[in-house]
Order: sequence, then structure tokens, then C-alpha cells
Amino acid sequence: MASQIQDRLTTDQDLLLMQEGMMMRKVRTRFWKKLRFFRLQNDGMTVWHARQANDIAKLTFSISDVETIRKGHDSELLRELMEEFPLEQGFTIVFHGRRPNLDLVASSVEEAQIWMRGLQLLVDLVASMDHQEQLDQWVSEWFQRGDRNQDGRMSFGEAQRLLLLMNVEMDQDYALRLFQTADVSQSDTLEGEEFVHFYKALTKRTEVEQLFEHFSSDGQKLTLLEFVDFLREDQKEKENARDLALELIDRYEPSENGRLLHVLSKDGFLRYLCSKDGNIFNPDCLPVYQDMTQPLNHYYINSSHNTYLLRDQLCGQSSVEGYIRALKRGCRCVEVDVWDGPGGEPIVYHGHTLTSRILFKDVVATLAQYAFQFSDYPLILSLENHCTWDQQHTLAQHLIEILGEQLLSTTIDGVLMDKLPSPEQLRGKVLLKGRKLSTIEADIEDIDEEEELEDDQESELDADPFPELDALLQPESQELTSGNKHIKKVMECPVSCLLICGNALAQTPSYIPGSSFLPSQAQYHLPAHFLFQDSATILCPDLSALVVYLRTVPFCSFTHSKENYYICDISSFSESKARHLVKEAGNEFVQHNARQLCRVYPSALRTDSSNFHPQELWNAGCHMVAMNMQTPGSAMDICDGFFRQNGGSGYVLKPEFLCDIQSSFDPERPVSLYKAQLLLVQVISGQQLPKVDSTKEKSVVDPLVKVELFGVPEDNKQQETSYVENNGFNPYWGETFCFRVQVPELAILRFVVKDYSWTSRNKFIGQYTLPWTCMKQGYRHISLLSRDGTSLHPASIFVYICMREDLEEDEP
Repeated sequence: MASQIQDRLTTDQDLLLMQEGMMMRKVRTRFWKKLRFFRLQNDGMTVWHARQANDIAKLTFSISDVETIRKGHDSELLRELMEEFPLEQGFTIVFHGRRPNLDLVASSVEEAQIWMRGLQLLVDLVASMDHQEQLDQWVSEWFQRGDRNQDGRMSFGEAQRLLLLMNVEMDQDYALRLFQTADVSQSDTLEGEEFVHFYKALTKRTEVEQLFEHFSSDGQKLTLLEFVDFLREDQKEKENARDLALELIDRYEPSENGRLLHVLSKDGFLRYLCSKDGNIFNPDCLPVYQDMTQPLNHYYINSSHNTYLLRDQLCGQSSVEGYIRALKRGCRCVEVDVWDGPGGEPIVYHGHTLTSRILFKDVVATLAQYAFQFSDYPLILSLENHCTWDQQHTLAQHLIEILGEQLLSTTIDGVLMDKLPSPEQLRGKVLLKGRKLSTIEADIEDIDEEEELEDDQESELDADPFPELDALLQPESQELTSGNKHIKKVMECPVSCLLICGNALAQTPSYIPGSSFLPSQAQYHLPAHFLFQDSATILCPDLSALVVYLRTVPFCSFTHSKENYYICDISSFSESKARHLVKEAGNEFVQHNARQLCRVYPSALRTDSSNFHPQELWNAGCHMVAMNMQTPGSAMDICDGFFRQNGGSGYVLKPEFLCDIQSSFDPERPVSLYKAQLLLVQVISGQQLPKVDSTKEKSVVDPLVKVELFGVPEDNKQQETSYVENNGFNPYWGETFCFRVQVPELAILRFVVKDYSWTSRNKFIGQYTLPWTCMKQGYRHISLLSRDGTSLHPASIFVYICMREDLEEDEP
């Protein structure tokens, strides 16, 4: 059971010192800073802590849960305490998923360096493990947990307790037979390799052995021809099946002789099925595989709502960590609510709530550092500007000075195109989305004022003659949805009225600090709906100039948008408004989203930062469906699963029928360009499922699997297996479901494993979500993820997937 980690534990000086343990200060807040004794355990995989060196310790974290180690200078919390603790003595442990960071302060710079180097070494070693090494490490961890008295041997009593920890309730006589078979030394204990044999007996995959024997003529091996037939007929690997078979045998067959003879043994067959090549997610869809040269409005864009919040919308903490976490999840549109702050420095928080405040310049500095670490495709900064003139000027300065070349401040090559630029053209650029004083066309025209006025007069009925009005009347994110009917009446007023309104707004004095938004509402006969909620908000030209391709405009109607707005204009919709439009005018919404970008944000009633399901809006081609990324749940599972494809770039190409401005597609009454598909899902078995409550040793789960299908309304279906009593270690279901899918191009599949309870709601164990277009057919393993989206390795379920055309459609 030796591994690289075990070897390093006895040779690496940093790891040796970490195993001795050190006193460090654990920092939760500016006021909670307590000394604790931290020690790396002998397994090299867990760190425990206690109040003092000799006190009872408890688990702090596992190395497999750690994503990276940051220096003290990069910690928002430790920077606040820099006068109390030198930043060089501090460091931050960053975990996968949504688990809060752990900030620690060592007694000296040297001790901090020891822990930073040692932890990063262990993290790198874990990340570099292949499947077999991960399995060996997992077996080693189970032995450590089962060996209660830590004497290096496991008695039968300890083995019985281990079975409960492993989530399986086994007949005592059967367990004893397995134990005695593995105990070749007849010492009534298991050591080293004996425990490995015991573990293999426990994890014997009868269903895989039966599958192997079905395809093998002698039940001992798969010949090259037999393996090719299996790959072609069952795994649907139609292209170059023979070359693929040779490659897989060379990769997964443990016997050198087997590799030379081009045959696959049972062990090799199981290794293949449990590998990335046997995974349900098509590996061809993991890197960037889509065309990234199409206009921005041809893509779904991974988007975040109120990105700065770590918890709820009323009292939650605001932190730059929210931006880092969102960017790590592949987010490409982040949101900033910015308000006037003390000392002339704009601040970010959820206005008129008790959420904490952070500096805007710290947010921009964080974006400058992390914007392109996880995806180099364009990042959209959605700006909700509530600042006065002076602080807007400061906003513009910070954006220009901190982002530098990353900030897109002019059109590509200074030329206005008849379509939006592509993600490829905008790689490495931050785009500001916000209000703008003029159109992009006006920004790049190089003509004198008289010619410009003549052109405006000639085209006043063909285009929006007063875009300043739209820009100044756009309260970003909080649309005037409740007053849409009134707005529509206003926008349909005679051109003469619009001329008056537009001329009023075009007056230079109205943009001077200290002047009013409009000298007199009555003087210009402006309806109340044309005034800002905060009439002191006057747009600063310096900030306006930084909005290049994403000018926010209010939505009045699809007809108005089509006749008055440009390709660079973008409207935001509340979830309720967007849902209403999908149901009442689905095809018009599709065509609107084929012409220009749109963003949908959660209801203001979601004060708990809950999420709506994005699928309904994706069906209509909505590009930026903003999610509260701090909140786990099925909605975020769908979002994460969908954007896992295409390199996790945050951009996914929409189906062709959602990019056509003449499209006839209606998500409420869909007709696919292709035939409907039948999806056959056989849920076969599960492996090493985790406990729902790890604190209850004797508690064993009763697992069931629910298969959920999301897409257009008539494709939304779900089916579930029966539950298996008292077996989370190797449950077997063997149940088959059939789904008819009308629009497979929009379908998403979610597998959820739950613990059955007859007294309450079934409890979540794990899940995996993926798009239909990225799903492999055949016998596949599904690696389960936690509620936070982190790996539950080695927990998985084994399924069979088959897709085919629905032949019943052709029948009269």
C-alpha cells in the first residue's frame, strides 16, 4: 500500500516537521483569532488540530479537499489584520467547492513557509495520482480508519466496525469468511497485503464479471476482435474502433503478457470501465471543441448575480472571494453594485441592505489577478452604477489604471462591425456592461457636427434617435418590470415628444456636477417613468466611454427593440418577466436573443440567495442567466453541469435554431429540426457511496437513484429506482427507464443518488449532471459529486446508456 506520499513522509523535511505539529493562530474574523495546535497525521492525507499538543484532536481537513495554498498577502482577512500580524507569517488554505477558506498565522515566517511548501507538495501529489494510485491511497485511508488502536493490524472486531464506516451492513458469518480467507498468516488479524485482499473481496464487481463473461468466449480474456466488437456495438465507438481497442489495452491491461498479445483480462476490463475513458462524459467535449469565432450573441455565457455576496441578499458578507469562486466555476459575467463610499472611494455592496461593504478598487484588483486564470475568453463586468459624478470618475480611473490592457476601451481595430465580435477576438479582455451616453456608432464616426445632425434627421424614424434617453433611463438589473405597460405608452408617443425629451437630455449643462438631472419635469413634459429612482445619478462621460459593446437599454417590447436598438444593446429581465415572455411570446424572444444579448437575474424576493432553474431561459436562447453561485442545489448543478463542456470556458455555442433571427422555434411549442430521440437508461449498480451523516457510525444508507431530464417543457421528466436496504457500499438496482426526448439539443440529464426515508424526505447523497450532447453511450460509470460540486471519489454509479431515433414518429 506504499505510495509517493508515504515515501515523502519519511524523507521530506517540511513534512517531517509538520508531523511533529506546530502552534498556529486560526483566524475566522477580525475579532476571532485563537491559538491551536495543528499536526499532519501519519497518513499524510489529513491535518488535525487541538487546543494544545496533548489535547484530544479532531479532523481539520483532508488534503484531497484542498485546492491550493495562498500567501498572506492574498488574503482579504489577513490584510485587514496586517498591523497585528505580519503578512509573511500568514497563509490561506483554499478548499474545493464552497467551503470557507482557512486563514492561519504561524509563529514565524519560517514556520509559515514550512506549512505552505509542505501542503502544496501534498496537494500536487494528490492531483498527479492516476486512478490506481487514488484507489491504493483510498484503501490505505480505510485501513488507518479501521485500525482503531493504531497497532498496524486489524482485528475482526475492527473489521466489523470498518464495514459500518464503509456504509455496508453485512451478515456476520459472511464477513468472517471473507476475513479468514484474507488472513493467510492465520494470526486473526489483517496486515498490509492481507487487508488489500479483504478489500478486493468486499469490492468484487459481480455485475462487471458477468458482463465480461458475456463478451468473452472463454470467460478469461477478451481477444482484440471481441473487444473491438464490444466497443463498436455496445459502447458506440464507431470510428477507428480497432485502433482505440489497441490503445485501451495498452493503457489498462495490467499484465505485460496481455499487452503483448493484445488481450484484455477481467482486471483490465474493470480498469477501463472505471477510467476516464469509461466515464459517461464524452472526453472530446472536455477541451474547447466548439467554434469560438461566432458573434457573442450566439453563445450561452456563464453568469453570476451579485457576485460579491457569499451568503444571503440582506445581511450576507460581501467579499472579493465571491469573485474568485465565481471565476473558478467558469463564470464569464460578474456583477458589481457600486455606491458612493467614504473618502471618495466607491464601495460595493447590496444597496439599502445590511450586507457588508468592500472597496471597488479591491474588486477590480481581484479581477485583474484572476479574470483569466481559469478561462482566457472575455470577462463581462456588469456594472450597477449608483455613484455620483465624482466617484464615477474614480470608477473609470480604477478600471483604466488597474486593468490596463485587459480592459476593452475601444472597438476591435476601431471599426464598427455589423455583428458583435467573437469570444476568440476578445480573448483576454474585460468588457464593461453599463449605461452609455451615446451609441457606439457615434463614438467612432469621424464626421463634423453638421453632417452628423443631417444624418440623424434623415434616419430618425429608422433607428433610435436619442440613445441617451435609453442609457439614462436604464436602472440596471432592477428593471421597471411593474411599469412596462406605462413605458410602452411613453415609447409610442409622437416623434415630436421624443425630440423634446431627447433635446432636453442632450443639453451639456445637465451633465455638469451639481446640476439637476432635468431642470424641470413639467417644462419638458416627461412622464414620471422617465426619471431615475435616484435622480442624483448623472452619468460621467469618462465612465460612459468605457462601455464599448454592451450598452444597457430598457426593454419595452420586442417590436420596439427590433426597430430601435442596435446589436450592441443589451436588456436585463427579471426571472418572472423573462418566464412570462417565454410562455406568451416564445418565438419572438428567441428571435430577439438571436439579434442581441440579454441577461436574466433572480427575483428580488430571493433574499436567501436561492436560484431559479436556468433551463427554461436557455430554451429561449437567453445568453446570461445570472445565478447566485454561492448557493448549492439542483439549479446550480444544472448550471455547473452544462458549462463543464467546452473547456469550462464559460461560453457554450447555442444550437443553430437559436441563432437565426428568422427562427420559427418556440420553446413552449417546439418542433426540433431533427427527429425525436429515445433515451434508454439502465441503472445497474453503485460503488462506495458516502454516508449521509458521517457522525453516526452504525447508520447505513438505503440508496435509490433518480434520473431527471430537463429541456423544453414536454421533455421535463423524472424516474427513480427502488431503494436498496442497508447497502451504500455496492448496491445493485438493475432497473431500466425509457425517455422520449423531443428536442435533444437542449436536453440536460441529472443523476441523483438519495438515501430513502419513509419518515421524511429522502436525503441527498450525490449527483452528476451533463448535457445530452456530451453524453457517451454504452456501459459507463458516473463519478458522483457533492452538493458543493466537489468530487466524492470513489463514489460512483454504473449505468448503460442507449440513444436512438423515435421510429414511432414515422408510423401512420
